[in-house]
Amino acid sequence: MTEPLIVTLLLEEAAQQRFDRLREQHFPPERNVLAAHVTLFHALPGEQLDAVRADLAQAADRPAFDVAVTGVRFLGRGVAYALSSPEVGALRAGLVSAWQPWLTPQDRQKHAPHVTVQNKVAPAVARALHERLLAEFVAYDVRACGLGLWRYLGGPWEQVDEFAFGPA
Repeated sequence: MTEPLIVTLLLEEAAQQRFDRLREQHFPPERNVLAAHVTLFHALPGEQLDAVRADLAQAADRPAFDVAVTGVRFLGRGVAYALSSPEVGALRAGLVSAWQPWLTPQDRQKHAPHVTVQNKVAPAVARALHERLLAEFVAYDVRACGLGLWRYLGGPWEQVDEFAFGPA
């Protein structure tokens, strides 16, 4: 069996840099082995790489779109920014239909898009950051610019491919 595949929503550079900075500031350094990301699928079978690539290329044949950053979520031992977009929901639903036989229980669950900026810390530390970020939070939009395909390597990820959306 080959390593599982991960699919992410790619964000415009300014948003990516902002979330990466927050992650660098608040993630335990020894656990911060990834850039900030919006996971759409957590574990697709690596043996299906060619089919996944073809489906992602087809799914990415669409204009870029806005995603609303709607709030700050407390995760118990971390904090994430909640995202909302009908386009993300529709895009993911189409892929769920195509990949139903391959989906793990986690990937069959209701999807709540988010970007985790802190995880695996003491609950009190997470609660303090959540309260601070929530107090200064104002909703805003970021641009989704494509789909990323990654190989899970037991912690770090290796980028396999990128599928850019077209102009808005």
